[in-house]
Amino acid sequence: MQRRTFSREFKLGVVQEILAGTKRPAQACREHEIRENLLLKWRREYELRGEEAFLPRQPSREEALEARVDELERHCGRLSLELSVVKKALEKAQSARLGSGTR
Repeated sequence: MQRRTFSREFKLGVVQEILAGTKRPAQACREHEIRENLLLKWRREYELRGEEAFLPRQPSREEALEARVDELERHCGRLSLELSVVKKALEKAQSARLGSGTR
């Protein structure tokens, strides 16, 4: 079953119909073919965030910093791996040079 995606305007409109009393929750759910638990979720978000509800949430400063640390740790891991590969290649080249120079 494919999930439907609802626009911010649609969500706001449905929630505002309920809060204004122009429609009852069950009626709105039937008309718009949505589940009551989804409507309840939208209503809670609207009550928490008001007109900011349903906008993409900006990460907190702490979340942004954690994401940056994760990114830098991945980068350091790649660099560490590259360095070990270069060191092994250098060791092989030096041992090959020493082996051919003593003959």
